[in-house]
Amino acid sequence: MARPLDLLPKAHLHLHFTGAMRRDTMIEFAAAHRITLPDAFGSEWPPRLSGTDERGWFRFQRLYDSARAVLRTEDDVRRLITETAADEQAEGSGWLEIQVDPSGYAGRFGGISAFADLVLDAAAYAARESGVGIGVIIAANRTRHPLEARTAARLAARYAGAGVVGFGLSSDERRGAASDFAPAFRIAARAGLILAPHGGELLGPASVRACIADLGADRIGHGVTAVADPGLLGTLAERRVTLEVCPTSNVALGIAASPSAVPLLRLLDAGVSVALGADDPLLFGSRLTAQYEIARHSHGLGDDRLADLARMSVLASAAPAGVRSKLLAGIDAWLAAPDLATGPAL
Repeated sequence: MARPLDLLPKAHLHLHFTGAMRRDTMIEFAAAHRITLPDAFGSEWPPRLSGTDERGWFRFQRLYDSARAVLRTEDDVRRLITETAADEQAEGSGWLEIQVDPSGYAGRFGGISAFADLVLDAAAYAARESGVGIGVIIAANRTRHPLEARTAARLAARYAGAGVVGFGLSSDERRGAASDFAPAFRIAARAGLILAPHGGELLGPASVRACIADLGADRIGHGVTAVADPGLLGTLAERRVTLEVCPTSNVALGIAASPSAVPLLRLLDAGVSVALGADDPLLFGSRLTAQYEIARHSHGLGDDRLADLARMSVLASAAPAGVRSKLLAGIDAWLAAPDLATGPAL
């Protein structure tokens, strides 16, 4: 045995809103609202997925949209966030940044502003109840017109300092050039928000470069294909751009053939900052601690390097100074505790 990873304090920076929902909660909501879910949410769970081809990505997106459809009332939204915060607390997270595209929910909740108000109010309550700090990242959808991204960026900017901590760009990166969304990211940058677009998951290093050059990314969702370009790895390390690496997601979508094939060590050895994330536990079947378990068991990281990973997540976050200091001190304390494999020193 070794030090328990669920007791390692950490920040969770890559978690999507609907994808954070518990499977049992989704099924309960569907029954209450008389919604028929795809068979994949029944006996076949987690569902078999692929993102490397258009058909596979369509199936993944269809399942995500089906899950999102069960959120019908304010109470549903509040319960999702409250349960997510409780799950994060159990995983050792002291800070969560949850990403949401309000346009995907606006039609049922009175518009994007009303939905943002609901999410922020629910997040503040869940944070108080759980003790887990929560920041919201408002994301634009890459498959929609770039003008919609500007609307989302203005919404994010309006709530900067009031619960919104970042601006993202999600969905299929094969649709829509990063440069098309640069004006939206300039709006978010002027508001002082963390810029965290997705890139380097379904496309190669050029997608990561575009996130840096065109969008001014502080963090990049996934970014694992950057390992094919040593020069790009140097740029990421030099500019301290953090990659939000989601091992279980990478394997489930066919980005990596196995957990050990996720290029975590190559990124770390190149000096790149990495924050592990669970992406969509509802669809991929595991939460944050499992990603650290992969780092330990599939990549051979010892507790000192696992602690470094946790520190990277905290330092790349938008956590307030007090939360950040508490988490970093907790990481030091976790590492200073006896390794259960060896017991206390005599």
